[in-house]
Amino acid sequence: MKPYTKNIFLIALCILVLKGVSGQKPGIQVSPVKDTTIILPPLVDLIDSALKHNASVRYRNLDIQVRESGLKTTQNYWLRNMGFQADTRYGTFDNFSSTATTQSTTMYTATSKQFNYGLGLYLKLPLGDILDRKNQIKGANAQLEQARAMEEAQQDEIRQMVIRQYQEVLLKQRLLNIRSLNLGNARVNMEMVEKQFANGLIPVAEYVRISDIISTAELAYESARSEFITSKMILEDIIGFRLTMPASKQ
Repeated sequence: MKPYTKNIFLIALCILVLKGVSGQKPGIQVSPVKDTTIILPPLVDLIDSALKHNASVRYRNLDIQVRESGLKTTQNYWLRNMGFQADTRYGTFDNFSSTATTQSTTMYTATSKQFNYGLGLYLKLPLGDILDRKNQIKGANAQLEQARAMEEAQQDEIRQMVIRQYQEVLLKQRLLNIRSLNLGNARVNMEMVEKQFANGLIPVAEYVRISDIISTAELAYESARSEFITSKMILEDIIGFRLTMPASKQ
């Protein structure tokens, strides 16, 4: 007997012995194919959720509020140059008075405790503020428009990210369904081959070849499933909530 044929014979013999010890019916024991199909919400809903959830978009919105506040401050900056001023004092004061006649003037001095108060309106017109006011308002408006443009650019980036990841999830789901179908077909084929092998209808080499095929199908399915789950989790992280399967499929 050739070494290659001998090795195949030993492999088949071990398989038959193990099945006989376990008392199981012929059939390869692999994990069942799980249904991971999900129904994605409309793309526009995912984009809206991502825009609300994204920290960069919130930052840009807060930056706009800061710029709007800065513009109002600049527009009202001139008010600092006008206002009211009032003061009151209590203490001992010297009061002076005089009496004038055609011949002489008589001065009188009196000391008393009393309240003194004053109220007035002031207005200052610094030349620098007057000349630079228009330029300051123009600069504040430009900063505000810059912040709004950055917010729009950030929103466009988030929309494109969601669209790409949305399509990625759909692609990985389709590939997973294909791998799942291939694995199911391979298992059915393996059941038939095991029955034929047990009845001596196919050689050992064919049995080993079919076993390799189902092992490859199993690996391909697990790889596709891992890629699908990863793409789904990335999309969930972007939009801020979990994507669940229909109740009938969980």
